[in-house]
Amino acid sequence: MAKLIKTEILIHAKPEKIWEILTDFQKYPTWNPFITYIEGQMNIGNKIKVKIEPPEAKAMTFKPHVTAFETNKLMSWLGVLLFRGLFDGEHKFELIDNQDGTTTFIQSENFIGILVPLFAKQLDNSTKNGFIEMNKKLKELAENNNS
Repeated sequence: MAKLIKTEILIHAKPEKIWEILTDFQKYPTWNPFITYIEGQMNIGNKIKVKIEPPEAKAMTFKPHVTAFETNKLMSWLGVLLFRGLFDGEHKFELIDNQDGTTTFIQSENFIGILVPLFAKQLDNSTKNGFIEMNKKLKELAENNNS
């Protein structure tokens, strides 16, 4: 079973400014309502530590592997519950430069595994709402600091 959660927002800032905010993990606790902690080096194959706090759901800390890191464009990681195929999630941040001083920010996660149907309602509600809240805060931060 698979399930994709995908959100996007138009930000009036260049990708470089948004990327600067996204990759400053030490500041996540001060602005990010969904992903409140990231620790580790974002090199492909590396294991990092991530804490998420979805609205109206239990906070979770996990140790995914970085699957992509392309400056000013793409960052993703794959988290696995216990073993592959049970409940895996690949989380992505994509920045699309609209060539007009704006950027389309896409946050998505593709969940795959036999336990996905059991969590479908939570994914549709608290996880998606967490993405939306993070996107709004990122937009606010990037636009307020835009120069």
